[in-house]
Amino acid sequence: MQSAELLMVCLPKASFGLSLNKIFKQQNSMRHVTVYTTDKEYNHFIELAKNLHYVKKIETDDKPTKEEIVSNLKRGFEEMQLIKKGKLKTTSLNDFLNEL
Repeated sequence: MQSAELLMVCLPKASFGLSLNKIFKQQNSMRHVTVYTTDKEYNHFIELAKNLHYVKKIETDDKPTKEEIVSNLKRGFEEMQLIKKGKLKTTSLNDFLNEL
């Protein structure tokens, strides 16, 4: 029997518009739960968790499909082209690290 892992991260509604620095400072108010369940019960549990109003994010150990991988790669290349053309702004490494 295989088991599947589910990680739920619940964020308070107020933290969605905050910068990374503020989110990291509020990290003590976030909680996560790891659940090990059988494959038979996995889909039911995922659907149940999706319907809970206080669950803000669900991360599973499901591997991405080939289509998802190709889609993510295409999106990454498109963003790179926009950055090269100057149509998409980037953040310098120093600015990013200073936010942390």
